[in-house]
Amino acid sequence: MDEFNRPSDQEESKPQYEMRSEYKPPAPKRKGSFFPSLFGAVIGGFGVWLLMTTVAGAPEKVQVESNTDVKQTEQISVEVTTDLTEVIDEVIDSVVGVANLQTVHDFWSTTETSKEAGTGSGVIYKKQDGKAYIVTNHHVVEGAQELEITFDDGTKTAGKLVGSDIWTDLAVIEIDAKHVQTVATFGDSDVLKRGETVIAIGNPLGLGFSGSVTVGVVSGKDRSIPIDFDENGAIDWYADVLQTDAAINPGNSGGALINMAGQLIGINSMKISEATVEGIGLAIPINLAIPIIDHLETTGTVNRPTMGVSLIDLRNIPEQQQRGVLGVPDNVTDGVVITDVILNSPAQQAGVQKYDVIVEMDGEKIEDMVSLRKHLYNAKQVGDTMQMKVYREGRLLEVEMVLKDGNSF
Repeated sequence: MDEFNRPSDQEESKPQYEMRSEYKPPAPKRKGSFFPSLFGAVIGGFGVWLLMTTVAGAPEKVQVESNTDVKQTEQISVEVTTDLTEVIDEVIDSVVGVANLQTVHDFWSTTETSKEAGTGSGVIYKKQDGKAYIVTNHHVVEGAQELEITFDDGTKTAGKLVGSDIWTDLAVIEIDAKHVQTVATFGDSDVLKRGETVIAIGNPLGLGFSGSVTVGVVSGKDRSIPIDFDENGAIDWYADVLQTDAAINPGNSGGALINMAGQLIGINSMKISEATVEGIGLAIPINLAIPIIDHLETTGTVNRPTMGVSLIDLRNIPEQQQRGVLGVPDNVTDGVVITDVILNSPAQQAGVQKYDVIVEMDGEKIEDMVSLRKHLYNAKQVGDTMQMKVYREGRLLEVEMVLKDGNSF
């Protein structure tokens, strides 16, 4: 606003008000309107009173809204059946618990009692003439005075040891067949493939976990595991086994390794339990077990070929004695030394002498007692003829020997 339109000082000091769009002054009072106004007020008050009384006396109504989103949980029974569960149902009754009972002397009296020294598992593989036969591990029954067999339903019966073999860790037990419902069927472990699904059934950690099932795959075939039977730090044998990642724990020993056809393809034997190792379980291939089972069931033992000698590894002999006493050439570092020859044995009849050093059998190099034992037990039979090469006083000789049965070298 410029100076020509500027309001006067008196106008600037007036307060500013908001201007309304319409303004209506009050209507002038009319004379003689008192009674009608009074009557209207009375009628209006009565109406208000009547309305308030009606509202106050009316029952309170509560509106309930239904919630259509609320649903009640319903239990539905669904029985799931798979190829795996069907296989387990077929074979579970053939797997039993094996309790090793040994006599215990009471320190305070002269009484003797049978006490459970250990438990393992077993597999019923045959039922005939009122008897049934169970295969298990040698180490499960070792030292037992009595054997108690427990079926999957908890039924118990006495077992009789038919025979046992330390080298293959196999044993056969005989029981009364009256409680036997299922018998396992042998498969073919040679046709197994790596990655093939397998099922381990047994009693890990004792009968409290009887009939436990674990599932895995065949991790490897033809594994060779060193065994020290007498725990003296020296390897006595190499066991040929299957490798699986199906969980195998103490108590599973002697239990079944099953393929998806429901066939017995291995006898669970052990696991590698080092702190840094996980998921390596081992089983005896059924193709290796069958001939041993047959021998044990028939004769109670395994008749193996023997030479009739005592042996020691050449590498355990001091080098000075190797050259001076045995006369072994400098380039010969492996072999087996004959320390004694048994009277009337195959070795004596073949002309073998004390301190001969065996370096070859049937064209196969012999490095130590383990390789000698494997060739003798796995490649030869009682009555077979064996060709050997030995060093005697520095000379390499060939010896022919006819093997006989026995349980030593």
